[in-house]
Amino acid sequence: MPQIIKDAHIQTVLTTFETSPASALDLMEALQAAYAECISKQPGFIAAALHMNDAQTRIANYSQWEKREDYQAMLRTDEMRKRNREINNMCKTFEPVMYDVQGVY
Repeated sequence: MPQIIKDAHIQTVLTTFETSPASALDLMEALQAAYAECISKQPGFIAAALHMNDAQTRIANYSQWEKREDYQAMLRTDEMRKRNREINNMCKTFEPVMYDVQGVY
């Protein structure tokens, strides 16, 4: 389970997916399968959470990694390159952005 802690010295990645109500559930299933079968087993993976908005037009993903390089290595695996091509076909855009926690209230 993700824990948001300032100065934890981990890499946080927030990814937003823009999709349509017709594709949202398929996209969510693909993301859940990717985490269950591949991503969560990668070196440096700590935790993640998936969220969908009420209109089923956006999915947000919050993931935590021991370090930036662990996340980048996961993206370069053959399995994730294949999965990301499939995920890309189910959404209009997706953008992962790396963050550092600056405050928790």
